Amino acid sequence: MTEIDEAYRKWAEGLSEKIIAKMEGVVSRNKGKIPYTARNGVFNDCAKDSIGWWTNGFWGGINWQLYAVTHNPLFRETAEWTEKVMDRVFLDYRSMDHDAGFRWLPTSYASFLLTKNKDSYNRLRLAADNLAGRFNSVGNFIRAWNEEGKNTRAGWAIIDCLMNLPLLYWAARATKDWRYYAIATKHADTVLSHFVREDGSVIHIVEFDPKTGDFMQSYGGQGLGEGSSWTRGQAWALYGLTLSYLHTKEDFYLEGAKHVATYFLSQIPDNFLIPVDFMQPEDCSWEDSSAAAIAACGLIELSKLDCQYAEAFFLAAVKMLEALVKHRLCLDPKRDELLENCTAAYHDKEHNFPIIYGDYYFIEALWKLTGKDVKLWGGKA
Repeated sequence: MTEIDEAYRKWAEGLSEKIIAKMEGVVSRNKGKIPYTARNGVFNDCAKDSIGWWTNGFWGGINWQLYAVTHNPLFRETAEWTEKVMDRVFLDYRSMDHDAGFRWLPTSYASFLLTKNKDSYNRLRLAADNLAGRFNSVGNFIRAWNEEGKNTRAGWAIIDCLMNLPLLYWAARATKDWRYYAIATKHADTVLSHFVREDGSVIHIVEFDPKTGDFMQSYGGQGLGEGSSWTRGQAWALYGLTLSYLHTKEDFYLEGAKHVATYFLSQIPDNFLIPVDFMQPEDCSWEDSSAAAIAACGLIELSKLDCQYAEAFFLAAVKMLEALVKHRLCLDPKRDELLENCTAAYHDKEHNFPIIYGDYYFIEALWKLTGKDVKLWGGKA
């Protein structure tokens, strides 16, 4: 570890102690909940009416990351409860979409990795099979969402899905059935050829003809609009391509990740607080702290892989984390959230509010700096 790495390790260690102390109280008073956001410092609950919501795995992931460094049974019990409650999702086809990795990697994969729970292994197999079943072999993409009204969305693929591919990489190793691997790599190849622009910015949604596989059009999705640069999408691409490289060791995924990362670095504001879209108007104050935390995770991993840009990637990651700590981190033990000023989508009515995956990726990034993170997005079967 370099001198600068050691300095940030100590910084992250001190901060992690404060987060653990806060989260003991937060988790205790939120038993029986699966939160998505917080209102006036109080987590909401998706466990009853919104069990199929795509973010529900991150609460389990937070608790497994906390348990891994504390061995506090409170965190393990909460994570295991979350995983079991989510079994209802398997019975609702409307909820079973491309986000299988987001739901069951932070929950069932973490559980299997840390405890060898056979039920967790079963859930992973079910989730992987469902995700693999969404693959369109004509267009070489994994279908994103299910139908919505008259719109079948059968040809829609989104950048977020890159982060779900580790579920398929795991399944390939676990079963020695390399169809999972082929599906994951073919989708990642499609991202490189159709989602990543020449300048390193990325598209959120691409629609293909589901019968022929031909490109039809792209959409701005959760960003400002067509042709813009939605920052969380940039972060998904940066981290997701890095993960595909880690799982495959194929250099073109690493080059793609570096290309997206270099663009991301070129757009970071002077205050290191990340906007919802890099192309939003200058007078727009909407931020997405979750994009900063996700990108930081990817940049830290990239800094371990590429000597030429390692220092630049690492410093950008820690400067974004420092900005979050200084301006957007809530350590008030009476409030449930950690990160403030996240945004789900540019054109939503609400902006600058807490979102659970922002908290998760912030914790993961800090744990990476300490060397104690549970590698929920990859590892041995």
